[in-house]
Order: sequence, then C-alpha cells, then structure tokens
Amino acid sequence: MTASTVHGFTDPRFAALRHLMAEFLAEGVETGGAVAVSVNGRLVADLWGGHADAAGHRPWQRDTLVNVWSVTKGISALALAILADRGKLDYRKPVARYWPEFAANGKEAITLDTALSHQAGLNGLSVPMDMAGLCAGAPYARAVAEMAPLWQPGSRCVYHSITMGTLMAEPLRRIDGRSIGRFVAEEIAGPLGVPFHIGLPEDEEPMVAELSADQAVFDAMQETLDSPYPQAGLNPEVPPLAPNARAWRAAEIPGANGQSHARALAMIYGDLVAERSRLISAAGLDEALRMRFDGVDAGGPVIYGAGFRLNEADYGRRGPKTTFGHPGWGGSIAFADPEARMGFAFVTARMRNFGAVIDPRRKRLIDAAYDALGRAGG
Repeated sequence: MTASTVHGFTDPRFAALRHLMAEFLAEGVETGGAVAVSVNGRLVADLWGGHADAAGHRPWQRDTLVNVWSVTKGISALALAILADRGKLDYRKPVARYWPEFAANGKEAITLDTALSHQAGLNGLSVPMDMAGLCAGAPYARAVAEMAPLWQPGSRCVYHSITMGTLMAEPLRRIDGRSIGRFVAEEIAGPLGVPFHIGLPEDEEPMVAELSADQAVFDAMQETLDSPYPQAGLNPEVPPLAPNARAWRAAEIPGANGQSHARALAMIYGDLVAERSRLISAAGLDEALRMRFDGVDAGGPVIYGAGFRLNEADYGRRGPKTTFGHPGWGGSIAFADPEARMGFAFVTARMRNFGAVIDPRRKRLIDAAYDALGRAGG
C-alpha cells in the first residue's frame, strides 16, 4: 500500500474521482481527505486516502472526521430552515423577536434575512474576546448581543466568519430550547444515520484528523487583518490550526467547528434534493434558498440565501436551478444541485489557499462528478 492508495467505492461512472484523488496524493497536493457524491438519494462515490495526521503515521479511514470550517454554516443554516419549515421562525422578523437582548445598541430592526446574508454589520466583535470566551459560547453571544453594528445594517455585505454561527445558534436556542449542536445531532445527523458534530464528544477524538496548513493560508489570514474589515479575524484571532486543540473541538462554534466526513455531508445535501427529503419540505427549502443578497462583498461576487451560499462559482453550476451549500476555509466544501439531484462533498486535512482562484482540488473533483452525470444522461 502506498501513500497514494485510495480506498472506498464508486459507481463505474464516477471512477475518475478515484484517479484524481490518487493523483492528488501522489503529487503531494493532498495529504489526507475524502470525496463523496450522492445522486437521487443514493451514494455513488465514497472515497478516502492519505493520512489523518501531519506526520503521516495514521491512515485516513472510512470514518475519519475532520474540521470542515465554514461548511458548518450550511448545516447550521439547515437547522434554522427546519425550524422555519415547522412554523417556529420567520426569516423576515427581527432577530430580537427571538433573542430579545440582541436589540441593544441599535440592532432592534435587524431581521434574520439581513443577518443571515452577512449584512448585519456584525462581522466580528468590537470588544476584546479570548479563545476561552469563544469556546464557552455564552460570553461570545453576550458580546454580540451588546455591541453596536460596525456599519449601517443592510448597507453592505461583509463576511461574518465567526459571528454568523452565533447569529444562527442563539435564535435557535431561544426558540427550541436545544443548543444548535444537539439540534443538528437529533434533527439532521440522527435521522440520516451520519455524523455531524458541532461540539465533538470526547470518545470521538481518536477519529479526528489533524489539520495542517500551507503558508499561503497564514498569509491570507494576515490579509484579513490588514483589510478595511479586520474584525472578522479579531477578538479572538482564530489561527488555522486552532481545530487541533480539544477545547476547540469540544465547543459549539456553529460557523466554523463542525466535525464530519465527506460521506455524511454528501448524504445530507443529497437528501435535500432527493425526490422526498426526510429533513425538510420542498417549500421550506425554497424559502431558505430565497435570495437575500446578490452582489459584491468585501471579497468578491456572492449570492446568499438564509445562510446558504447560492450558485457559487466553486460549485461548478451546470443547470438552471439554484445550487446551494457552503465552502470551508482551506479546501473543504459541500453543496447540492437540485437539477442533478446531487449532493457533493470534499473534505481535507491540508488547508490550502489559492486567492481568487478556485481550489483546483475541489474544482477538478466537481468537474469530474458532473462529467460522470453527463455521460449518464444528466
């Protein structure tokens, strides 16, 4: 067995995914990761390879978990969409309707529609916060509730890298009574029989991959701190390798610390575009995907629904229907294509940054998945 050995299975149509993963591992552009595809509610590819530790001693396994960064936002958005589908939440209402303390300092009129499309003016905290406060959750949520917007809400879109998780989790907790980690476990992961942890149980620690990061990832973080909107990288600064600490994994940081694998993510997104979802009604999903922002944020063109990124260039959109999901810092991605009835996921332990260029690992894998669907008649 070599470092480029790829394990798992594919439908014959999707064999190119195996070849690509083997190529990435052999060339060193990937050190450990997985890719999975679901079509019409059926898993057609589930592949993994490489190592789950930076030293290269621990093989990546079928059930290896990895921190998927902002891919977590898509799953948190789904949790809110399920509440809305049950009539317990209205995106058009102010956040403060569900989280009264949030009304402080001029935020009483900010709606969930505005907040979940990164237009709330809360892309980071305006007061000091350490990693312990973020991991504890409550101190961070209090700081978000108490702060004034950093710009006029609704006047611009600036990515809320960590605060977005709180803007989803705290209304959900006030409405439902459960933390978002427990809600996801019981209402999303549980019904589908897959792992997605926001708050990793200690007994799952042996299954988690160790992240590594290219220098370009650290450079990109510094670019955020040097930008006109540095708050997303401050209070606290979250370094690329923060997920290697148990404190991070144990916490509920619903914009950034989901632990999962590609198969689970492909199955979740695949369920949403199957003929009949087990998680949400078609009308409920349509409402979550209603466009809230279409324009340019601080980083480039973007379209947002209620927490989902829509028609992202990374998804390689091929059909007239709205593709939706969320990419993650460093390479991981998960999304659904309703036209193709496809759920796709790629996860990686090696964080890389390509600036304005789409990560070639996920681009080539996504292109190969669509090529396979094309050969099958779409």
